[in-house]
Amino acid sequence: MSAKHNVMVFIEQQDGRLAEVSLELLCKAHELAEELGVEVEAAALGSNMQAQLADLGQYGCRRVYYVNDERLGHFTTMPYAKGLASIIRTHQPGILLFGATTTGRDLAPRVASELGCGLTADCTDLQIGEHKIKKTVYPDTLLQIRPAFGGNIIATIVSPESRPSMATVREGVMVKRVLAPEAQAEVVEESIQLQDDDFPTEVLEVIRQQKAVDLKSAKIIVSAGMGAANPEALRLIRELAAALGGVVGASRPLADSGLLPREHQVGQTGTTVRPNLYIACGISGQVQHRAGMSEAKRIVAINNDPEAPIFDVAHYGIVGDLEDVLPKMIRAYKEKA
Repeated sequence: MSAKHNVMVFIEQQDGRLAEVSLELLCKAHELAEELGVEVEAAALGSNMQAQLADLGQYGCRRVYYVNDERLGHFTTMPYAKGLASIIRTHQPGILLFGATTTGRDLAPRVASELGCGLTADCTDLQIGEHKIKKTVYPDTLLQIRPAFGGNIIATIVSPESRPSMATVREGVMVKRVLAPEAQAEVVEESIQLQDDDFPTEVLEVIRQQKAVDLKSAKIIVSAGMGAANPEALRLIRELAAALGGVVGASRPLADSGLLPREHQVGQTGTTVRPNLYIACGISGQVQHRAGMSEAKRIVAINNDPEAPIFDVAHYGIVGDLEDVLPKMIRAYKEKA
């Protein structure tokens, strides 16, 4: 890949507030760009965002190509797709990354279709490697890694002849970190003229609904698995989470059962979390679940099976029945508090 073909991230925003997943992706883009010997760039559309975009330099972004139009304050598909496709044609990135949000999942396939590029959805990891098809070797190829077949296998997908290689990436799977606190990105305003006909829809009102649970930001998570698939165990898990000031999580099998809503699911096909404390209650610890919580600072596992895989990643393990162990934990914490 030549130096011209940089790594680019689409910067998602709502009312000028930049999405966390975009900052996470910039940090990952920095890793990819260093390996390729290229730079990190970004593309953004919105209104009066110059200051926020310049601050992207601290996450490793060298420059931001920006379409500044007051009509772009709220995301609408057609003008965003047109503006972003124009940026890509002009600056020709080698890799383009989106967050796997409702916005990214709407925008990315339209842009990929417009440009005739490959797109992989819902990636959980990205790497640079070599790919071989028969006698043709493609060096410096983007390896797009994602769960497949309902999360039962991990697939590596490549589009070596596509430029750019495009992927949407799940929120929380990449680590956000400040790389250069004082750095500022160069903001380059693009002279893309959007006509009224490019806005076939108009946003009349924005209604935001608060999430019932915010696993990604939680410092303490008490998660339930199928070993807690009864009303008493779930009651105790909720009580322990409330006592600790945490939130309730769930394994995929428990979420599939309907005992807890899907937004509580932790794991490769749910939310990736990095809390200060993660308490796994009755969770066997299959690889898909561990992939979503193994980076917690402290992991406590409670399971009546001493051979459960969850103990392989736990800092502290308790072998026992939840209905015996949890009341003792709740009582001990309340007495100490």
